[in-house]
Amino acid sequence: MTKTVRIEGMMCTHCESHVKNALEAIDGVTAAKASHTDGTAVIECSSDIADSAIRNAVESAGYKYIG
Repeated sequence: MTKTVRIEGMMCTHCESHVKNALEAIDGVTAAKASHTDGTAVIECSSDIADSAIRNAVESAGYKYIG
């Protein structure tokens, strides 16, 4: 299962890495790729992940979850 979410506040590749690590720490996420130029993250999941878990990971990393 793949989910794409919009995220505001990423400015560089370091930000992408920070978001990627935060998302990959969620149980059930197998991989994540963030793009500061697109303002998105693509999340690969082994099971359905609640949007609230994604929001919490993004916001605790210091970025704004758009959805």
